[in-house]
Amino acid sequence: MNRPSVATATIAAAVFAGSILLVSSFFRFSCTQPSFSSQTFSHTDVMTALVHYVTSKEVPQQSHEEISESFSVLLKRAPCNFLVFGLRRDSLMWHTLNTGGTTVFLEEDSKWYKTVLKESPFLKAHHVEYRTKLSQADDLIQGWKLEKPCAPENAYLRGNQRCRLALDNLPNVVYENEWDVIMIDAPKGYFAAAPGRMAAIYSAAVMARSRKGKGDTDIFLHDVDRKVEKTFANEFLCEKNRVGAVGRLWHFRIPPVSRRWNETGDLSKKFC
Repeated sequence: MNRPSVATATIAAAVFAGSILLVSSFFRFSCTQPSFSSQTFSHTDVMTALVHYVTSKEVPQQSHEEISESFSVLLKRAPCNFLVFGLRRDSLMWHTLNTGGTTVFLEEDSKWYKTVLKESPFLKAHHVEYRTKLSQADDLIQGWKLEKPCAPENAYLRGNQRCRLALDNLPNVVYENEWDVIMIDAPKGYFAAAPGRMAAIYSAAVMARSRKGKGDTDIFLHDVDRKVEKTFANEFLCEKNRVGAVGRLWHFRIPPVSRRWNETGDLSKKFC
């Protein structure tokens, strides 16, 4: 994909920063109130992001159009609980777009994790490890139904070592909170030994389906031009839940299983 030019990225950053100032002037309580020490609203965060992106030569991982898709949701839902798989050049932006809410980042590359936190120590980020490898993707997509702890009616994450797709050893903060918005732009998934995003996609689906609070879960998945991302999205996030598609980004809105039960009386044993 052609990357946006530095000039385009700079202009886009300025527009986003201006929008952030608008958002931060009032809080919309349309999503889950952060239930743990959330980031305190600060104009300093906004101005830090503005200065960073206007002066930086680094181009964000996503295009302007892709960022706009997520931004439109955050504009309505922030401040909220926002879980991001991956620390990237755009992490400061995501942190700032959810001003007043809680944004948590999960990163598997320990070296990159330290680099980003050295530059932005105020980000709530955790180094995590994955049990999967991209080379296992075909086996995982074919075999998960044979692993009973992976079944949708039994699915859980913390401590679930018997389901290879379950992220069983994440920081407690991930399990102890419900996430209104989830961005999957990691872990790496472009070489055989990389973790791949299979477990992240499955686990995001489990989080969304088990939601107890009001509202649905908005899930954004990047790099859907790749076979694995597309295959696992169709298996667990479901085409019927896809509400947007821009460039290499798909947007899903997933309702909790409890609401489906109340509305239909039928607790499906299928993700899709």
